[in-house]
Amino acid sequence: MPYYRSVGEVPRKRHTQFRQPDGSLYAEELMGQEGFSSDSSLLYHRHAPTAIVAAEEFTPPAFTRVPNLPLKPRHLRTHKLDGVGADPVLGRQYLLANDDVRIAYVLADRPSPLFRDATGDHCLYVESGTLRVESTFGVLDAVAGDYVVIPTSTIHRLVPTGDAPTRLLAVEAAGHIGPPKRYLSVRGQFLEHSPYCERDVRGPDAPLLVDDTDVEVLVRHRRGWTRYVYAHHPFDVVGWDGHMYPWAFSIHDFEPITGRIHQPPPVHQTFQGPNFVICSFVPRKVDYHPDAIPVPYNHHNVDSDEMLFYTGGNYEARRGSGIEQGSISLHPSGFTHGPQPGAAERSIGADFFDELAVMVDTFRPLDLCDAAQACEDDAYAWTWARRA
Repeated sequence: MPYYRSVGEVPRKRHTQFRQPDGSLYAEELMGQEGFSSDSSLLYHRHAPTAIVAAEEFTPPAFTRVPNLPLKPRHLRTHKLDGVGADPVLGRQYLLANDDVRIAYVLADRPSPLFRDATGDHCLYVESGTLRVESTFGVLDAVAGDYVVIPTSTIHRLVPTGDAPTRLLAVEAAGHIGPPKRYLSVRGQFLEHSPYCERDVRGPDAPLLVDDTDVEVLVRHRRGWTRYVYAHHPFDVVGWDGHMYPWAFSIHDFEPITGRIHQPPPVHQTFQGPNFVICSFVPRKVDYHPDAIPVPYNHHNVDSDEMLFYTGGNYEARRGSGIEQGSISLHPSGFTHGPQPGAAERSIGADFFDELAVMVDTFRPLDLCDAAQACEDDAYAWTWARRA
C-alpha cells in the first residue's frame, strides 16, 4: 500500500523488547514482500504465530480450464450461477484463468473459513451487499462498489453482513496487486494526476482480538492446499505498523479523466498486477469535441485479452447485445472488437455516460473455466453481424 499506517499498540523502536502485562514478550512477526526488499508490516502477537498442532493436506473444490476455442468473444451471465449460496472463499465459481490470474464469482451467504493465500494478492469487488473482512490486521467493512485488496499470506475471514447475500467478483493474482506505478512518486505518494489518492483509501483502524485455541486455517500455497490447526487464534495481534495490510477503495471515489475526443482504457486504470491491469469505468462527462464519437472505436489489443464486468448503469457501446447487470464480456487478443452496430451513431451528441464496469486486461490468454461454460450466452459472438 502506498502509505504508512499504525494501528493499536506498538513499541517506539522496531525489533526491541515489547512486553505484555505479565512481563512476557509479545511475539513480533514481519510480513514482507520480495525477500525483505519491498513493502512490509510488523505485527505483535500475544502468542507465537508459528505454533501449529496439526497439518494435513486439503482438497479444495475443483475446477477445470480449457482454451478459448474456437477463438471468439464471449458473454457470461454471472447471475445465472445463483444457487443455494456459498461461503465467499470455497464457494467461488471460477470463470476465467491463466497462470497470472484467476477470476471468480460468488453469491455469498455465510462466513468463509479462516484462509491464507500464499500464492498472491486478492482484489475483491463487491457488486452488491455488504462484507466484513476480518484479518490479523483488524476489521475492514466493505459495501457495494468497494474494491478490497488482501495482501499475499494475510490470514483472513470474509463475512457477509447484510440481510441479502453478497455478490463478489474475485481477482486472484499470482503476485502482488497495487496502484499503477505511474500514479506514485518515488517515495510512494499518490501524484496529482492520479484519479484517486490516500484520502480515498481505507484500512483497518483497530486490532481484532480473539482468544480461541486449536483454530483451523486453510492455506493455499505453491504446492497445493494445507489445513493447519493453530495452537492459538491468529487474530491475537495487539498492534501493527507498516505499508502492507488489507485496504479498500470505492469505485465511486475514482475520478474519471476525460477529454475532447475518446480517451483510451489506460485512463481508467485503477490497479496493476503481474501481467494484468484492473480498470474502472464510472459515470462521467464524455468527449466534448464538436465532432466527437463518445463510444470506443473498433480496436484490437494485440497483446491482451479484455474482460469487462458490468456492474451498474447502461454501457452504451454494448447496448443491443444482451448485456445486463452482472454480465461479463471477454474479447480475446486475435479478435477485433468494438461497439455494437448502431452504437456509434446513437452516441453522437451525448454529454454524459451513466455506466459502471470493472475491466481486467491480461497479457496472456484467458482460459474458460467450468462456471463460464455454464453461464455463457452462445449468441453473443454473432451480435455484430446484425443491427440491434
